[in-house]
Amino acid sequence: MKDVQNQKDDRNVYLQRVGIRNLSYPITVMDKTNGYQDTVAKINMYVDLPEHFRGTHMSRFVEVLNKYRLGIDPKLIRQMLEELRTKLKASTARVEIEFPYFLVKEAPVSGQKSFLSYTCRIEGQKTFEKYDFLVGVGVPILTLCPCSKEISEYGAHNQRAVAWIHIRSRKLVWFEELIEYAEQAASAPVYTILKRPDEKYITERAYENPRFVEDVAREIALKLNADERIFWYRVEVESFESIHAHNAYACVTKYKEE
Repeated sequence: MKDVQNQKDDRNVYLQRVGIRNLSYPITVMDKTNGYQDTVAKINMYVDLPEHFRGTHMSRFVEVLNKYRLGIDPKLIRQMLEELRTKLKASTARVEIEFPYFLVKEAPVSGQKSFLSYTCRIEGQKTFEKYDFLVGVGVPILTLCPCSKEISEYGAHNQRAVAWIHIRSRKLVWFEELIEYAEQAASAPVYTILKRPDEKYITERAYENPRFVEDVAREIALKLNADERIFWYRVEVESFESIHAHNAYACVTKYKEE
């Protein structure tokens, strides 16, 4: 059959990314406690397209993905991207993977156990000479406003927030470790199940530990600075303000070998 995608294109426009997006796909990820965890990811896969090709072959993205049956391993992802790059005659191949990761959390007083979902990300990019691998996790947390506490006779506004941590590292860093960094930096963690004694504990803990988003970002940064496995990070904290018509935001990025 005629290969339309492989036809010559005379418009002389190079495309940095072509491929597939938002593919739901079952994957297996490493779990610090249980060894492995099955989940369902949303996957984006891209290559670049030279100006002389009309299109790429979209089916080959899924063919390559099916071959590797994505177990999340940096070496495996590197091999997959190199095969994708070679098959599609591209200079660069990239994959972006986002998935829910579940941990069992125990309420601080009652001991009630329940699952809490964290959004995790993995990104890989391969050229002929270089390979880049990045992991990230979004951690739901609680922030209580220090200013509100200071100026109020009683109470202080508080709200859920999310702390995003993205890292590049020399050795394995568990999602659980990044989650712990974020939760320790917050006014308090969040839980799926809280009984009344738990709610009292969390409310009072947050009140005694007020945090701006700036505070949370800096506290996480200190922990990442001290982790010798990590050589680059980006921390973003966004608080879904309860009494303001906007969110509060802070970000810090650092390449530690500078």
